[in-house]
Amino acid sequence: MNKNLSKKDKKDWKNFLNSKDKVEDKDSVEIKFRKNLKEKTFDFHGYSLDEANKKIKFLIQDCYENNVSKLNIITGKGSRSNNKKDPYKSIDLSILKYTVPDFIKRNKELMKYIKYFSEDKLQNVNEGKFYILLKKKNTTK
Repeated sequence: MNKNLSKKDKKDWKNFLNSKDKVEDKDSVEIKFRKNLKEKTFDFHGYSLDEANKKIKFLIQDCYENNVSKLNIITGKGSRSNNKKDPYKSIDLSILKYTVPDFIKRNKELMKYIKYFSEDKLQNVNEGKFYILLKKKNTTK
């Protein structure tokens, strides 16, 4: 790395310091955004597959009805799942990390409420969570 500044860099820096223009505070913009974002988090640790599917369906519909913008879902990584002890169970198909998102994607009724689904995070072995951005409820009828 070159530790010496060029003449152009020095000139740009002086112009910046002498400028009367205000620099946008990006941190304050983020805080304002968060204040308007209604968010809910739910942890599925300990849920059976059937219980998790029923609960996620309820959560998505309930959050949509109550104008929640973002739903954070914690499924866990599956690293402590008991299914690894049973050779007759599929490791990939019985862990909530994979089955809950698959249930959502296959349910056309639920997908009507979803704007964005961060399923790409699930491909990472170290991730046991994902989030859903919900559409705004249409109040005009």
